[in-house]
Amino acid sequence: MPELIRQYVKIVDGFNRRLGRFIMYFIFVMAGILLWSSISKTFFLPSLWTLEMAQFAMVAYYILGGPYSIQMGSNVRMDLFYGGWSDKTKAWMDAFTVLFLIFFLGVLLYGGISSTSYAIEYGERSYSAWRPYMWPIKVVMCFGILMMILQSIAEFFKDIARIRGVEL
Repeated sequence: MPELIRQYVKIVDGFNRRLGRFIMYFIFVMAGILLWSSISKTFFLPSLWTLEMAQFAMVAYYILGGPYSIQMGSNVRMDLFYGGWSDKTKAWMDAFTVLFLIFFLGVLLYGGISSTSYAIEYGERSYSAWRPYMWPIKVVMCFGILMMILQSIAEFFKDIARIRGVEL
């Protein structure tokens, strides 16, 4: 494989590994927010922000953890046929199906950018009592989708290398 592709895979894998290892601790952030929600409802006045903030933390958790999940091969596969195939056949199938994933994520990113620009331009807010601005979480979502596209392209290159009998 050309050195440019090797460097691309190395950089994208390294960044998404660090991002994924960092973002996995957001589960504790979300748990802390929900714990505070329970405490404040029991002993103080209920907080308006806790439920929605926990939802935002969860969105960041799974959107930013997605590229790491793809990298680690933790995504769900239907093993009915796939499990019995050779590594080369699996690489062929993965190289083919990842193109559909990249297309889907591209459409998702296009819609996400459109929605984010709308949220920034018009100052979109949530309809809850807390009424937070929506653009920060939409920016996080667009960034996560972009990183998932970059990781999917890296996985495509790894599959092509596997088909050629080379490991990246």
